[in-house]
Amino acid sequence: MAAPDDKAAGKPAAEFHRYPWYAPRFWHGMRPLTWWGLLRQGRFRIHPSRLPNLLGVSLATPWNTVLAGIQQLVFRNRLAAAELHGPPVFIIGHWRSGTTLLHELLVLDERYSSPTTFQCFAPHHFLVTEWIFQKFFGWLIPGKRPMDNMAAGWERPQEDEFALMNLGLPSPYRHIAFPCEAPVDMNYLDFQDVSPSALRQWLDALRRFLLGVSTVTGRPLVIKSPTHTGRIAALAREFPDARFIHVTRDPRALFPSTCRLWAGLAEAQGMQVARRPDAAASTNSSDDGDDQPLSADKQYVVDCLRRMYDAFLRDRPTIDSNRIIDIRYEDLVDDPVTVLETIYRSLRLSDFDSVRPVIESWAASEHRSYQTNRHQLSPQDEATIRSAWKHYFETYGY
Repeated sequence: MAAPDDKAAGKPAAEFHRYPWYAPRFWHGMRPLTWWGLLRQGRFRIHPSRLPNLLGVSLATPWNTVLAGIQQLVFRNRLAAAELHGPPVFIIGHWRSGTTLLHELLVLDERYSSPTTFQCFAPHHFLVTEWIFQKFFGWLIPGKRPMDNMAAGWERPQEDEFALMNLGLPSPYRHIAFPCEAPVDMNYLDFQDVSPSALRQWLDALRRFLLGVSTVTGRPLVIKSPTHTGRIAALAREFPDARFIHVTRDPRALFPSTCRLWAGLAEAQGMQVARRPDAAASTNSSDDGDDQPLSADKQYVVDCLRRMYDAFLRDRPTIDSNRIIDIRYEDLVDDPVTVLETIYRSLRLSDFDSVRPVIESWAASEHRSYQTNRHQLSPQDEATIRSAWKHYFETYGY
């Protein structure tokens, strides 16, 4: 069946926006030891067609070490004195639930800021190099993301998870590089079985990165990463004044859209060639109607949501009600102005009336012209997620 919120004019889900060969991959922002560890984790199983990427990243990573040294030398005192300019706002929710849309909307308010794509791409040295890339190398980034019609660019708000990954911390996003291998760092979706010392190292790295970003923006940060959904308890302790905005979406749309997300990222960023989602779908059906095991990519989507939301639903009641709000993607798309106003008032972010004209202008122009992708969900897949994600369906009324 078609995802219930998709528009008939949307782009067919089987297509991806082209990602040029010269465009940087996430891994270009790593330092050599982190890059080597990623290759070793993937058992060096690199598809021949991705050898140019291997060469390009391997040549780029030493420069990240050099530039990191320059940044530390030039900005040591500034970084040592850095502070957060107000409580951070975390946007959480499963991939493809509308977190990016909400992120883009909130940073329309000039009183807030966010890590940029370049800062997350080059967390070691963005204080030194960001202006150069924004001024001279904007052409390296395609105008739209591979998996959907959202705009892309060095200056656009981005997930801090990519920065943490490039800084060498464990992250499930390392799986994007080697999509044909088993998933990695799944325990970092909920910090289950992560030692206290490893958790402390992760939180310290997150804080250092956010402090570095704050030295550029001088404003409170809006932080968006779906991976933070199951980490809410640790984040609430680390940032006692932080606010959390949790976004939900009909799982019948989430599932095929997330499968497409990982396929698009693997095609654009992977060191291996993974199957396309339409090809993988054929492994889920048979002529006689018997159930077939889920393909590995679909099982990954099922397992991630289950793991994230087991932790989130367990820990959410421990968060003060004035620090967290739940919103629905369907409501956000239908009436973004009202939803934003509700968020501002519930979390006491700031005066909404001063930013209302900006949001209304966006809703009347960009929002009206945006086209979503169309997705197909087989009866078997729907039955699978209704069973595996039962608590999500029931808790959020889908």
